[in-house]
Amino acid sequence: MTTATQFTLAELLICAASRAFAEDGEVLATGIGVLPRLAASLAMHTQNPDLMMTDSEAFLLSVPNPVGTRSTDFIQANESWMGFSRIFDNVWGGHRHAMIGPTQIDRYGQANISAIGGTYHAPKIQMLGVRGLPGNSISHANSFFVPNHSQQVFVEGECDVVCSIGYHPERLPKGYELDDIDIRYVITDLCVMDWQGPEHTLRVVSLHPGVTFDEVQACTGFALSCLNDVPTTVFPTEQQLDIIRQLDPHNLRAKQLKDNPPGIRGDGV
Repeated sequence: MTTATQFTLAELLICAASRAFAEDGEVLATGIGVLPRLAASLAMHTQNPDLMMTDSEAFLLSVPNPVGTRSTDFIQANESWMGFSRIFDNVWGGHRHAMIGPTQIDRYGQANISAIGGTYHAPKIQMLGVRGLPGNSISHANSFFVPNHSQQVFVEGECDVVCSIGYHPERLPKGYELDDIDIRYVITDLCVMDWQGPEHTLRVVSLHPGVTFDEVQACTGFALSCLNDVPTTVFPTEQQLDIIRQLDPHNLRAKQLKDNPPGIRGDGV
């Protein structure tokens, strides 16, 4: 297995995000969005064959479906049935790992997918609403995917609308402790982070090629911690890139990031 020398930022992020699912075992993987979905599918192909993947409707698959338009003779690899009730069995039982893309994330790991600015009843921007995020966040593992790392996403104060549980001691539901919260990784276009810093602070665990910790901190609205010697994010391998091409034959991944620059950037971002 050789490391690739040429790859795009989207491909770097897919491979970095795939490692979030590597140690999960047999859980339902839900990647929301093209790049998280490709990441979960890549993990099933390479690191965790026990991952459960659905066709987003009602079947479990033994091989993940590719994204985009498929040929008329395509036959998906149905392995079992996964209807709505069985989905909730996995959710409530903690046998799911979702990778979502919040609009805001605060220092506590609380996320916002609902509304921005104004008041709750008259926001400046109305989005999805909280939907299922409150129950999902207290029931199973979640990771975050952020394609544009900025202070508009990583906000200085609390999220405008708190849609998910985080490491905020004053907002914990009755009977919960901080160690019960399971927010795994944050994958951005600058770095990979987790919530294992002092007192569950957001911690940089790898920097993408050409990015410095100071640049990441400048794009974040609150203080970050980091490993003593932050490594560079692992480059994709040729095998991983081949699998990504099979999973994304129409190169939809290239449209998910602004200009989709090379994965190895020069000095600065």
